[in-house]
Amino acid sequence: MYQIIACDLDETLLRRDKTISDKDKASIQKAMACGVKFVPATGRGYMSVEPTLRELGMYEEPGQFVISFNGGAITENRGNRLLHFQGIPFELAEEFFRRGMDLDVCIHIYTKETVYVYNFVPEEVEYLKGRMEVTEFFDKNLDFLRGQEIVKCLYMSTDNAYMEKIRDRVSDLLDTVELSYSSNRYIEFNQKGVTKGDGLRRLAAMLGVDMADTIAIGDNFNDLPMIRVAGLGVGVANTVEAMKPMCDHITAATCEEGAVSEVIEQYIFGK
Repeated sequence: MYQIIACDLDETLLRRDKTISDKDKASIQKAMACGVKFVPATGRGYMSVEPTLRELGMYEEPGQFVISFNGGAITENRGNRLLHFQGIPFELAEEFFRRGMDLDVCIHIYTKETVYVYNFVPEEVEYLKGRMEVTEFFDKNLDFLRGQEIVKCLYMSTDNAYMEKIRDRVSDLLDTVELSYSSNRYIEFNQKGVTKGDGLRRLAAMLGVDMADTIAIGDNFNDLPMIRVAGLGVGVANTVEAMKPMCDHITAATCEEGAVSEVIEQYIFGK
């Protein structure tokens, strides 16, 4: 029987209005009552997941976990207990920031507690409403963060063709980072070896669970590493088309229609 379900949040569990369907909630809680670990796995930080944990009845619960920052952190919900953390060197974050200023993109710099945003364009302000709190900054360097642990950096643009050009502009740095795409608007940079797949593998080892007994559910390329390493890798119906052939299963339902419930009912309860 599957023992861990690692599930992306935005555009997978969460609908576009940032809520969870009653159908998904009921199935998740039923699975948890049977001892299955339901693990939110997100590119966002742990603190931004609190509303989702409260909605699912997992907030401050011992023995329940979150994979955050694309695998950069694993946290037990009770007491926000950090079990694993891996960020990027300050000098590398500074280099991505310096180049980002020349690329006409919105830039996010993540520390453990705060997301700092430069060039906070109106469409990004609107998108982040209800998802997470951020701190806008206007400095032309990251000196104000020197000495702090930086988890990851990302660039935001809704122009997909431009995203490919961005990749070319930072190609000389790609040997030092994991690059991933998410939400059809972000190109993200974590430390090399840090992925949601690595996070799921680490958590399964901590819990003594065989990877064959894990499910991963997602919709975009930052979810692909966990979809590939899980015993069952699932893409929801609204998964980006290029990624669908790389999944073991694609749901009939989208994130708006209870895709997570569909997976749980089919693969946990055999319906």
